Amino acid sequence: MDLNKVLFISQEISPYLPDSEMSTASRMLAQGIQEKGIELRTFMPKYGFVNERTKQLHEVNRLSGMNLIIDDTDHPLVIKVATLQPARLQVYFIYNEDYFTPVIANDLETNTHPDDNDERSIFYVKGVLETVKKLRWIPDVIQCSGWLTALAPLYIKKFYSDDPSYRDAKVVMMLFDENLVAPFNEKMAEKLMYDGFTSDDLAPLVDKQASYLDLMKLAIDNCDAVMQCSAGVGDDVLNLVKESGLPFLEYKECDQAEAVSRCMEFYQSL
Repeated sequence: MDLNKVLFISQEISPYLPDSEMSTASRMLAQGIQEKGIELRTFMPKYGFVNERTKQLHEVNRLSGMNLIIDDTDHPLVIKVATLQPARLQVYFIYNEDYFTPVIANDLETNTHPDDNDERSIFYVKGVLETVKKLRWIPDVIQCSGWLTALAPLYIKKFYSDDPSYRDAKVVMMLFDENLVAPFNEKMAEKLMYDGFTSDDLAPLVDKQASYLDLMKLAIDNCDAVMQCSAGVGDDVLNLVKESGLPFLEYKECDQAEAVSRCMEFYQSL
């Protein structure tokens, strides 16, 4: 495939959140791939933890103003943007005060209000995908990192299956050593059905409080390839990847240059 455009849908990106394996890897790969001449769009949630003044975020009025329907309720979508210097890496932020508190907190909303994580995940994923459509930008590869992004493969492959923005994109799930603070709301599948998904589409989530493993099962069932980005990914998750038969890039400890090269080669192989 000709690789020209990559969409990064990230749960965490450094330095907007404290350094972690995920936030550091997300920034390192995005920056390195952009430096290879690939056109990039990078997204993360605008958590209350992110200080808009010190991180120099500003609202993108031409992209804001849409309403996303979740569980039969309208939620306004606000898009903010910042640029990481000196890399000139532009990061878009998905925001709504129902899911991301409008004040700086001491912890992420995903940890402090886990009961909302099902709707928070739906809002974030739909917000990214609708914004990219509004940008009239068509990615070749869509990279998802973190459990908050795990619904993206489902939406891309089922909800947007005929949309020219996503029809030909390859979706890659990045796996990290992570887990949920608490299981998802047991009505999550019911809420997703408002978007036309069937019980078969949502089999790992139906009639249960979905666990991290259930969520990864759903993501892997709907993506095109998987990358292991942490040595600590559990065997239960890796077994799902093995059973899927999907192209798989195993974890290797290496420096930024090698990590970016391995990632680029993996994209090209798809």
